[in-house]
Formats: sequence, C-alpha cells, structure tokens
Amino acid sequence: MESSTTTSYSVVSELEGTLLKTPKPFAYFMLMAFEASGLIRYTLLLFLWPIIALLDVLGYRNGGLKLMVFVATAGLRESEIESVARAVLPKFYMDDISMDAWRVFGSCEKRIVVTRMPRVMVERFAKEHLRADEVIGTEIIINRFGYATGFIQESDVDRSIFNSVANLFEDRRPQLGLGRPIISGSQTFLSLCEEQVHAPVPSNYNGQRLHVQLLPVIFHDGRLVKLPTPATALLILLWIPIGIVLAVVRLFIGSMLPLWAIPYVSRIFNIRFIVKGKPPAPASAGNQGVLFVCTHRTVMDPVILSYVLGRSIPAVTYSVSRLSEILSPIPTFRLTRVRDVDAEIIKKELSNGDLVVYPEGTTCREPFLLRFSALFAELTDKIVPVAMNYRVGFFHATTARGWKAFDPIFFFMNPRPVYEVTFLNQLEVEATCSSGKSPYDVANYVQRILAATLGFECTNFTRKDKYRVLAGNDGTVSYSSFLDQFKKVVATIKPFFK
Repeated sequence: MESSTTTSYSVVSELEGTLLKTPKPFAYFMLMAFEASGLIRYTLLLFLWPIIALLDVLGYRNGGLKLMVFVATAGLRESEIESVARAVLPKFYMDDISMDAWRVFGSCEKRIVVTRMPRVMVERFAKEHLRADEVIGTEIIINRFGYATGFIQESDVDRSIFNSVANLFEDRRPQLGLGRPIISGSQTFLSLCEEQVHAPVPSNYNGQRLHVQLLPVIFHDGRLVKLPTPATALLILLWIPIGIVLAVVRLFIGSMLPLWAIPYVSRIFNIRFIVKGKPPAPASAGNQGVLFVCTHRTVMDPVILSYVLGRSIPAVTYSVSRLSEILSPIPTFRLTRVRDVDAEIIKKELSNGDLVVYPEGTTCREPFLLRFSALFAELTDKIVPVAMNYRVGFFHATTARGWKAFDPIFFFMNPRPVYEVTFLNQLEVEATCSSGKSPYDVANYVQRILAATLGFECTNFTRKDKYRVLAGNDGTVSYSSFLDQFKKVVATIKPFFK
C-alpha cells in the first residue's frame, strides 16, 4: 500500500492480530486461568487447546472463544478477573504491541478498540496505555453473587461487534478501520469504515504526528515470566514439579553452608552471581559502618548482597511478613514509617557496623527506579550505591497480591536464575550532606547514578502508587490477624494445589 498522509479523525482497530501481533487470544486466557484460579484450570485449558484450534480451523471461531472463556473464568469472582486484568495482562499486551499499527491508531483523534475477548480483560489496558476512548468486546455474564458463569452474552460475536460499532457511529461512519482480512462470510466492523487497512499495517502508511503517546507499563504482577503460548505453557507445566524439588534442594543447601561459600557452590546448581566493582572492606570495631544503598528487585536482595560480600549484612525493611523475617538468614529490622523513629533505628544499626537500605521501599520489575526516600542521606556520609538486578526464565520472584515469603521459592524454581550486583564507588564527601547538599539532592543523585548503571529510567512513583495499581491498597502488611496471613498463604499456593 502506498504511503498516506491523510489525517483520520476516527479509527476503529481490532486488538488481536492488529494492535497486538499475536492473532490468537489463547495465551491470555491461559494467564487468566493461572493467575486468577490455579494450576488445575491452567492444565485443563491447555489440554483443551487441540479442540479449540480444531474449532478455529473448521470455522467455528465463536465456539472456540466460548470454550476458552468458560474454562478460564467460570466460577471466578468478578473482582478476581478484574484484578488479573489490572495487574497481570497489561505487561503481556504491551510486549506484543505492533508499533506500526499503534502509530496509525495513535495519530487519530477518536480511537476505538474492538476485541473478541471479554471487555473486562482488555478495557483497562486499552484505555490507560493505548489511550482508547472506547472498548468494544464480549461481555461475561455475572450472577447475582458476583461470580462469573463462564458464558458470554453474545451468540454471534462478529455480528454483536458490528452492531456496537454501528451504534457508536450513528451520525457518521468511522473514517479508518484497522483489522485482519475477512476470511469468512460474516460481516465485520471493517465494512462500516470509509477506509480499510488490513494487518499487518505497513510501516510507511501514515506520516502524521501522534495525538497521544503509548504509556509504558511500569508496575505489573503475576508469577509467569513468559507469555504461555501452547508450547511454552506445556514446558512450564512439565517444569513445575522439577522446579519445586530443585528449589527445595537449593534452599536446603544454602541454609547449611556459610555465606562466603554459597557463590562458589551455587554454580553446581546452575545459579549464577555476577559481581562488578570493588566492595568496601568491613567496618572496623568501634567505627561507624557503611550504608549500602541498593536498588530493590526482589525480597532476596539483602540476602544476595550478603552472599557476594561473604558476611552477614543487616537490612532494614518496610512491609514484609513475619515469616519472611523469621526465615531470613540475615538480621532484619523493620521500619515504622515514623521518620524520627526510623532515623534512630538506622543510626543505631550503623553504629554497630555495615547496613543495607532500599530507599525505593518496594520492588519494581521493569527497568525503572521508583522515587528514593531521602532519609538515608541525612544519617551518614559513608554511602555506597549498589545496583542490583536479576534475570529469571519462568517465574517472577516478586508479588504484590500473593505472599512474599514464597518469593525465594519461585526464584529458585527457575532453571538458571542470575543475580547481578554492581558496587559503585563510595560517595565523595562533596556529594553528601556534609558539603551542604540537601538530603533530596543526594537521594536524587544516587538514584540517577544507579539508574545509569543499570540502564534504567528514574521515576517519581512511590510504593503506594505501585500497590494502588496492583493490589488496590497502600502495601501495608497487617501482622495482627493469623487468618489474614493464612489466606495469603492459600492465595499463593493455589496455582499449584487448588
């Protein structure tokens, strides 16, 4: 198709196979099944994939879609579906975006997304990240108790989408339609559009400037690292029992060995530690210790730091579970969020030796650093920035909605986990508060140099922003109720034993 520079006021774009490169929604239903329900539902949907694929080949697309919706959502609370759609799916959608299609979509003033998937699975991502004005999709039937029946309201999905688009543009036809070519006799929304562009969208189609920017996904949750396509989903399913045994063995061996020996023995168990830079020597008796100011990637960060230093470094924590504190192989000191009290805790521990802090206050998976608290800069001039990062293949070692005590297990379930630790030079006195700089300037400077080391981007987001997006709360852990703790355990292990 020849290049066009015509500005379209309105665009209606298909999600699957157009805005998203993946034409089949099966993998997203697999994510819903695993994250909202458990391994049994995930396995059942995977085993039904040949039937779903056959229905699609035979032209019964509606039948395959309805089967996926039913298996993935039947019996789930509506809030669980919304939670996965809010915290898990956007990351995978974003990784699958076709930038050529997005440039055409984002150059229009009125933007409509249509999808065969349930609207609840797509709407938040489409409106917040793709900046869509409206989302048209199927509707899951919810019973009066707030549970999904697994059925959808539409009998003919294509016809329903066609009617919804027609009703939305009663006065004027949409100017541009983006979608896959029609392969059946059914009427689709593309026939309503003045101009039709079939996927894949040519890279030189539209030279107009974007009206909106594609917003990145900074916070996301869920345990799966890879999009569970049929082949990947089967590989994960086969690996899980092996991974559980491997994690138990790795953790047991790690608990029996001295800290200095673990980086060497870990190679036998296919765990890799990459250490860069020169760490400072331990503080001598009677002298104030060094404050290691680290980026926060998983709850295991302070333990890994102690491993590579070969000695136990106490850590101050914010909201971690009691069990995590009990099981930790290093001393931990919980902060109270009362500034004066927390300052005294840090000063006291620094007087006893080295200490590690995480000024972000929470973990972030994506290549972004959250805003640094300036408290650490007020308390000492002996500041050593440490850039920490990790790589895993199957399972994430962080969670906002589950139980953090299981993070080490998920980390060690990966076939070949890798941790990178980069020690930067201790800050010069001229870069600390002793030279008259404000604590905020020092904190921002440390954030910038750590971000530059990792190739990350600095943000002003905080831990409260993260938990409001992912979990609908401020991230504070309650220690008063054993029942609450038990519920979180059940929620975490449900994907394996439901």
